[in-house]
Amino acid sequence: MAIEINEIYLSSVLGRSVINSKGDQIGTLRDLIMVPGEVFPEVSHIVIKSRKGLKTLPWSEITLFTHIVISTGSSKPQNLTAYTPAEGDILVKRDLLDKQIVDVDGAKVVRVNDIKLGRLNQQLCIFSVDIGFRGLLRRLGYERFGERFAQAIRRDIPHSEISWEYVQPLEAHSSKLALNIARNQMNEMHPADLADIIENIPVQSIRTVLDSIDAETTGETLYELESDMRNLIISQLDNEQMSDILEEMEPDEAADVLSDLPEQKAQELLEMMDQENAEDIQELLEHKEDSAGGLMNPDYLRFTSDISVGRALEILKGCADEIETVFYGYIVTADDRLEGVVSLKGLIMNLPETHITDIMEENIKSVPIDAEPEDMLETLAKYDLIAIPVLDADEKMAGIVTVDDVLAHYLPQIIKIKRR
Repeated sequence: MAIEINEIYLSSVLGRSVINSKGDQIGTLRDLIMVPGEVFPEVSHIVIKSRKGLKTLPWSEITLFTHIVISTGSSKPQNLTAYTPAEGDILVKRDLLDKQIVDVDGAKVVRVNDIKLGRLNQQLCIFSVDIGFRGLLRRLGYERFGERFAQAIRRDIPHSEISWEYVQPLEAHSSKLALNIARNQMNEMHPADLADIIENIPVQSIRTVLDSIDAETTGETLYELESDMRNLIISQLDNEQMSDILEEMEPDEAADVLSDLPEQKAQELLEMMDQENAEDIQELLEHKEDSAGGLMNPDYLRFTSDISVGRALEILKGCADEIETVFYGYIVTADDRLEGVVSLKGLIMNLPETHITDIMEENIKSVPIDAEPEDMLETLAKYDLIAIPVLDADEKMAGIVTVDDVLAHYLPQIIKIKRR
């Protein structure tokens, strides 16, 4: 059984002597082989550099592990064997030290400068990673000098460590060491943050990030990326995966993604999608990209004129998860003629038995399907609206355009002006 040890940094033990119970040197510590553990990743073997090459020894044979020596419990360790690199091996120094990881709590990409190890349930585990300047100084052997210098100038060298719970490795084979909490938090990160992460990691690591998030989150993230990066990622996915992702996206966002792809590729993906979803997206693709028809979302909160407020709220609760914008409900006829609009506030503030036609606004502001962004923005701003109905050539309800859809059209221009 290994002797109780305190938390220790990897940089403090790498290169230290490995000796047997008689004090004879077997070699020096080269690396640690990691496996997933019940709580944190665990060391299964140590890798020793000896005169006869690399050797491995199971962690169960280690009786002392400190920053001075690592000793084994027998004069001739029974399980000291030659190390042959295997494809599935994860070595902490080789695969984690100096590598980029995702800090899922801070939503950013960082570099591992050192690794804190500790004992848990008789195992040596990874507790946290050091991403700060202190960790780098420790690696170089200058931590004490750095502390003295910091004291002299009355400053402090901060501790910048991330608990392993919030670490998502970017090396494909190392990602299996990520804890469930890290994987779950990847799905909860804002798509814009995930997009920033993807844009700041090597191309070969992008697939590891995508494999850590679900199809819906992947779709939202792809939409946030610049078209060149987005198309690069799509080229790495097979058509079945991509069609599943598109089906999870809002139709207007899926149409934007497809419009940037070669026409043949876009049609292949549409043919693999659910027919109803594909038809909605195909209709959007037929309009100019920056027109109301190209920016609109065909899915909206739809009511009929024969229901009460209470029934409207039931409908809202039933479909709110599937509809992007629920600030307004639109009262339409069976043939899609727009009769009125109610706000979410209006529904909440009135009694359930109130008839919906008693609270709906009949003086409806709308835009034609071929409206330009300037016209949509002017109407939204003038009447202080979050979304506006889009009517087709027959004056029928085709969808809605939200204020963020229109502003997104202007965002590249705003950024270009700022850069000047």
